[in-house]
Amino acid sequence: VQLQASGGGSVQPGSSLRLSCAASGSGFTFDYFAIGWFRQAPGKEREGVSCIPNSGDLTHNVDSVKGRFTISRDNAKKTVYLHMNSLKPEDTAVYYCAAQRAISCSLQKEFYLYWGQGTLVTVSS
Repeated sequence: VQLQASGGGSVQPGSSLRLSCAASGSGFTFDYFAIGWFRQAPGKEREGVSCIPNSGDLTHNVDSVKGRFTISRDNAKKTVYLHMNSLKPEDTAVYYCAAQRAISCSLQKEFYLYWGQGTLVTVSS
């Protein structure tokens, strides 16, 4: 399973961005996989931001992004999106997506086997 994260950029506080995580690879069924978004700021641990189970319901978000970030998936496109609104400077980080064949999802990085490369989000005035 290969994951490609994209959509990062440099924006001002209060702006919005949409990150995409596209999955590819032979012999795997995307519908079976839970997906998580993580971020890592300089000098900090990687933290779970949002996750979505294979069914697409019962998503989870870390408290710091509740009400601002929304995760969704399009199984036909094998893509998961992270919609980020009202961005704050503290959201600045490299964002990673991760996948695990599972029904439920988790905000714990140890849960996931497959990882994509990161995409940088910078929020600054």
